[in-house]
Amino acid sequence: MEVFTILWREFIFFKKRALKITTATIITPILYLIAFGWGLKGNITIEGYSYISFLIPGIIALSSMRTSFNAVSIRITVSRFTEKSFEYYLTAPINLYLLTLGQILAGALRGFYASILIYIITLLFNQNLNVNIYFWIIVFLNSVLFASLGYLAAMVIESHYEMNRFTSFVITPMSFLCGTFFSLDKMPIVIKNIISFLPLSFTTQALRNIAVFDKILFKNIFFLLLYIVIFYLLSVRVSYREV
Repeated sequence: MEVFTILWREFIFFKKRALKITTATIITPILYLIAFGWGLKGNITIEGYSYISFLIPGIIALSSMRTSFNAVSIRITVSRFTEKSFEYYLTAPINLYLLTLGQILAGALRGFYASILIYIITLLFNQNLNVNIYFWIIVFLNSVLFASLGYLAAMVIESHYEMNRFTSFVITPMSFLCGTFFSLDKMPIVIKNIISFLPLSFTTQALRNIAVFDKILFKNIFFLLLYIVIFYLLSVRVSYREV
């Protein structure tokens, strides 16, 4: 019941602000696609295929990451430090496992929605990419993962400024370093290995292999699930700590 209540509350919030949320969600990915997709497409190839085919899965992964993370982290940060209302949820007679799950799923659905919008927009680029059920499962897992991270970050930081620093030092580097815009092949091996174990790298690689080669990387799905479990359990733990 707690999960459904939170999802319904977020649906009402979304319905009232659907146009603003949608435009804010798609503007940055569209600019990336125009700048890097049309601006550089030419005869550029990366790892044996056109740059635009390389780029689109990365943009979808990036969009689901940022939208899911922001949807949860911003709402909870505002509730904790501006409205001073989130503590009422934590002290209410409800199951914190379900409260945490509801918040995370609400953010994940927002990220999944953003990914669908971006995919529809990429159809304008006339790329013959393979998109199947596994593609969307991975997108959803990525959304859940970063919604979980957003919840965790929002619960451990002590001010809005700390959230800005977290975004600058964690989310922004992943946006550019996890194979979203360029191949990792030419990076120093040590740095490449570190980046390869970042969560967005697993998503980007998995989506790209499906979209271009119609190949499913079950190892990447396993690591995404592992990250989800870790972030979720840590999120529940910090929730109980705040009670």
